[in-house]
Order: sequence, then structure tokens, then C-alpha cells
Amino acid sequence: MKPRNPPPPTYYFGYESPPASGNAINGLGSEKRSRARHVFHNATGGPLPFDAVDEFFGYINPWSVVRYMLANAWQLRQSDDPPKGAPTPVEDPVEMADIIKSEARALGAELVGIAEVDEHALYQGREAPYKYAICIGLSMDRDEMVQAPQEPAAVEVMRTYSNVARIAVGLAKKIRRRGWPARVYGNPNGSDILQIPLAVAAGLGQLGKHGSMISEEYGSNFRLAAVLTDLPMAVDRPVDIGVEDLCLTCRRCVIDCPPGAIFNEKQLVRGEEKWYVDFDKCLPYFVKTLGCAICIEVCPWSEPGRGPELSQRLLARRPVGPTASPT
Repeated sequence: MKPRNPPPPTYYFGYESPPASGNAINGLGSEKRSRARHVFHNATGGPLPFDAVDEFFGYINPWSVVRYMLANAWQLRQSDDPPKGAPTPVEDPVEMADIIKSEARALGAELVGIAEVDEHALYQGREAPYKYAICIGLSMDRDEMVQAPQEPAAVEVMRTYSNVARIAVGLAKKIRRRGWPARVYGNPNGSDILQIPLAVAAGLGQLGKHGSMISEEYGSNFRLAAVLTDLPMAVDRPVDIGVEDLCLTCRRCVIDCPPGAIFNEKQLVRGEEKWYVDFDKCLPYFVKTLGCAICIEVCPWSEPGRGPELSQRLLARRPVGPTASPT
């Protein structure tokens, strides 16, 4: 798709005294391996450098968007209820993983995978209460999302966040009935965990040049939630669907990003070479357009039905031998 009449990157708001660069806070250029820090969107209630623009973002969102935010907040009051009784013994973690995935899909999940919680999937100063993360993905209505960065796309994003969180809440209830603890992470304003690293580890897809995740089935046209638990389950492994092969040569999101926030090459971020989006350029446009989403929708992988064939074609082009996987 091509974005429909995106507004220019000019703004009627700004800081009289700008805070520190969000890129610096995010660790852009840092050689030290470290955890991410909260910059913008924070459900923990602690102060952040960009709190003022975050608050402004909340003020300008229309009721069509806010109502899904409120609905999600209401259902997430059940995010950390206690388990029911003593834990039911798990004799076969592989079988239990299959059962949990089936239950998630029965509740409406389209993507589901399981990973152990790694410390680098946690924000700085935060700890995970449990060992395993059940990562859940739900696709967005493409007809609504192709209107990005206009209001219908913003509404669909929050509607999907609310629905995927509802699935996570339902799954957590099933785990608690087995006597095991379960905590839901379904607030897009991040609290303790980073959803994308966990979902990559759980095999739901790979990180794309636009800084969002790409799945084989839905491209980047989906949203994530997670359930953390100690219920013993077999974990999944990261997948290689050829995202690197595409992103190393494709410039679609780079070209179509109005503020020019997407780097064409990987950047050093907290000691790791990875795809990265320029926070300082992206944020004001993100706020102005109620969440933008242009980059994830112009991605060729997000075209409905294209992903599996695209993955097969990209992987088939690789040479045989030690150079087969891109770096």
C-alpha cells in the first residue's frame, strides 16, 4: 500500500526546553549491553523524560480511540488475580504447551508461542515474577489499517490491543484454575516487559527494519499481549522466515516514513547491532497522527496472503553453505 495523504512532519506543539534525546536514553550508539529504559508510554506511574508529550497525546485522542483504552484498562483489573488452589502437577511440559496453545487459539489467538523470560526482555529496574511468557498475537483489520495515519487506523490499533488483552486475560484464568500463577501484560503502555523480544524468542516472527515485528502470516499487521506464568511448559525457538533478506534490500518503509525516522542500516543499540527507529524524529509524528502506523502497513510482508510465499522465495534464494544466513 501507499499512505493516503499523510500530513507533513510539521508540528503545532513542542518543548520550550526539550528533554534529553530519546535516542540517547534508548542507548543508541552505546557499546554496553544493558536493558532498555522507559522513555514514552509508561503504565508504571513513574516520571519519564517525555511525560508531557505523552500526556498531550492522551488529551488529543478522540473518543473513538479512548473508549478502547478504557475498556482495556477495565479488563486488565484481572491481570494478576491469585491462583485457585494447589498447583496441578505437570508430567509432560510438551503436552502442556500444546494444551495452552490450543486454549489460546480457542479464545481467539491467531499467533501463540512460549519463551523463557530473558533479562533483556525486561525494562531496567524491573523483574519478571515468573519463568515463562506465553506470547499472543492478533491481526488487525487490513481495510482499516490501510488508512494509516488517519483516525480509523488508530481506532483499529486500540481495538486490537483490547481484544488481544481479553484473550490473554481469559488464558490466565485457565492457568489459575490449574493452581498456577499467571500475570497478564496487555497494556500497550509498557510496564515491566518488552513484548517484541519475548515474541521473537517464542517464534512468532522476526524484527523488521521499521522496528516492529514481522510474522510470516500477518507481516506487521498484528498486536501483542503476553501471559507470564510458572506453569511448566516446553518453550519454542526463534524462527528464520527471511525477514533479514527482505529488510537488507527493501527501502519501502524508509521512503514512506514522513519524518524520515527509519534508518536504512542497522544501528548499535545497547551493545547490539539491530534495526532501530530514530525516536526523536518518530515521536512527534506518532503523536500528531494518533499513532501513525505507516511503516508497518507499507511493508510488503503486511499485504494479506503474501507472507508465506514471500518467505519461501526469500529463503530459496540463499546460497547453500555457511553463508546461507544473512548477518
